[in-house]
Amino acid sequence: MAAFTAKDVMALREKTGAGMMDCKKALVDADGDMEKAGDLLRERGIAKAAKRATKVAAEGLVYALVEGKKGVLVEVNCESDFVAKGDKFHELVNDIAKQILKVNPANVEALLASNMGGKTVDTFVQEATAIIGEKISVRRFTVYESKGFIETYIHMGGTMGVMLDFDTAESAEAKEIAHNVALHTAFSKPAYLTSSEVSAETLEKEKAILTQEVMNEGKPQAIAEKIVMGKIKKYYEENCLLDQKFVKDDKITIAQLLGKVKLNRFCFFVMGQGIEKKSEDLQEEVNKQVEAMKK
Repeated sequence: MAAFTAKDVMALREKTGAGMMDCKKALVDADGDMEKAGDLLRERGIAKAAKRATKVAAEGLVYALVEGKKGVLVEVNCESDFVAKGDKFHELVNDIAKQILKVNPANVEALLASNMGGKTVDTFVQEATAIIGEKISVRRFTVYESKGFIETYIHMGGTMGVMLDFDTAESAEAKEIAHNVALHTAFSKPAYLTSSEVSAETLEKEKAILTQEVMNEGKPQAIAEKIVMGKIKKYYEENCLLDQKFVKDDKITIAQLLGKVKLNRFCFFVMGQGIEKKSEDLQEEVNKQVEAMKK
């Protein structure tokens, strides 16, 4: 068996990101050959990644990247907040965002199948799962190509992200307005841009619920209908971005704040929203990890 030193183990760890014990074992099995040890870690890592496929990835990062007039908002999930805050996970998410802007995939499946430096993004994610030690999942993304400029805002280090597409020439004044609209969007989480986007079906359902609610209070139907029209106006003000009162100044609406700055569309992701998190006793999880290390 070829000799290797602690420095070799450290060098392999720096190169691959794998744990110290995994690196040491790989070097033993590879007779001290660094390249072969790296290949072994990769092979074993992919196997380990497959074992994590049933885990729930409910933490993670919402990330935005803008290159010129093109922007992407992406959510990538992992299993723990600790990993989500790590540099390696951030690097992974940045690489994925760059790939999305490069190949403009139609959906997550197309993204995972796309070529990224001689391997598919799916393989790239599996290898990262092996190194980081948690299930990693690309959940969703949105790409905007703008005629004007893109504005993004990431809240609390990636717990939520906003992306807006403006059909206006970029200027210091327009960018300041855009930034304020982005902050407002993160706070208010509107469902629509304008009232015209609310479907007739949604509107009729809302009217029916409100009418019944008012009539249950003892109001005659004729009066109830007038009250409901006022409530529908309130519904628009609460759910449509341009009709909302600006969070920093409720004397003006977002439409008034924008003025001549035209907003085409917006999107926002709340990290982990809708993912069912697995509740597990912390001590039980620690015990499992200790037992796993003994094997």
